[in-house]
Amino acid sequence: MLPVIDYRGSGRDPAEQLPRAPAADLAEARAGVRALVADVAERGDHAVADAARRFDGVDLPPAAWRATDDELAAAERSLDPSLRAALLDAIDRVRAFHQAQRPTDLIWEERPGVRLAQRFVPLDRAGVYVPGGLGAYPSSVVMNVVPAQAAGVPSIALATPPGSDGRGHPSILGAAALLGVREVWRIGGAQAVAALAYGTRTVPRVDSVTGPGNLYVALAKREVADRVRTDGFPGPTEVAVMADATADPRLVAVDLVAQAEHDPLAACLLITDDPDLWKAVEPILADEVADTAHRDRVERALAGQSAVVICDDLDAMLRVAEAFAPEHLELLVRDAPAVAARVRHAGAVFVGPWTPVALGDYAAGTNHVLPTAGTARFAGGLSIYDFLRPMQVAEFDRPALAAAAPTVAALSTAEDLPAHGRAVAVRVAVVDPAQLANETAGAGRTPRLRDTAGSRPAGEGGR
Repeated sequence: MLPVIDYRGSGRDPAEQLPRAPAADLAEARAGVRALVADVAERGDHAVADAARRFDGVDLPPAAWRATDDELAAAERSLDPSLRAALLDAIDRVRAFHQAQRPTDLIWEERPGVRLAQRFVPLDRAGVYVPGGLGAYPSSVVMNVVPAQAAGVPSIALATPPGSDGRGHPSILGAAALLGVREVWRIGGAQAVAALAYGTRTVPRVDSVTGPGNLYVALAKREVADRVRTDGFPGPTEVAVMADATADPRLVAVDLVAQAEHDPLAACLLITDDPDLWKAVEPILADEVADTAHRDRVERALAGQSAVVICDDLDAMLRVAEAFAPEHLELLVRDAPAVAARVRHAGAVFVGPWTPVALGDYAAGTNHVLPTAGTARFAGGLSIYDFLRPMQVAEFDRPALAAAAPTVAALSTAEDLPAHGRAVAVRVAVVDPAQLANETAGAGRTPRLRDTAGSRPAGEGGR
């Protein structure tokens, strides 16, 4: 069922052997998305409405795009009680972890007369995209909205496909209402991303666009990345399960199936140093696949871009996992916490038998919007930092400026930017040395400034 890669005794780069979901032929899709985004930027509402008729099969006037407060309240009331309770619990768990991520502002005053600061400022408006066509994912509402709220973003706009009836999926609207989101746009696909990023007569523009979606949504985020902050551009989901002789074969099997049921293009990797473990897993996996609700897509995923990699030892297993840089890395090995501390390349790490990836999808508290396709080598999962902007602040007094003036003069001369040097020189050259000495000693008097010729007063103060 799973192809086997024997990596034992191999000196080859594991990245050359590992499976990945096949890359789509993007040229045509990218061209179409680029044209659509440009059309929305130019024609606004008219382009969005045309795209909705073409791709969603609905003809909604712009006045009907935004869900009303009554519609949101009705969607919240219609939530199944068990789903409502689950959403509230997930919200609490995700909010607690993301609020704990909030960085503290930095103030540095180690040099006399210098005060440097770094403040973390929330974005003004966050745009969230949540799929709601063939599948509806209220958990994605939680995973995108809660970090923005934890960051202190004052305005959040959510876009989701209108559905065949033009009303939007009730579980998406209900989850938004539970979170207090009152701006929900029934717009789907690449046109929603473009409308949020550029703004139209009806849809106010945002400062960021995050959230999962199909290929066209991902490509649209690439097109607008010079206009707004975006999260990653995720591809098909993936998991790597590192398991040794201590692992329970059934847990390995059910976790592979759980990931494969997402998508026929899901990549599922079992990495082990124990061939007997795979022998034990294989028949259990066959039984689990036969009984699963989405057998066709699971079988296609496992036979397509999935594999068992047999290694010499734990170090080799870790090298394989690091080369794969998976979205999810699950550790079913001895001393899993110690192994987790060694991991550098993974979107999220799930440690030990009681922490399955499925828990992270819904209720661990960590975020399930994670990098795929090897981008975990340089990218991370969605967090509060995606909705904060660090801003640096500098404040010098005159003696401190005078101390830095020679450095500014030398560098501005070397770079042939003499006006830079002059901007500092006119401030320090006209200060009476005695006054400067008094001020340095703490006299606290503000020296008078003269123009560079010394012929007339130039006012008070240094700013």
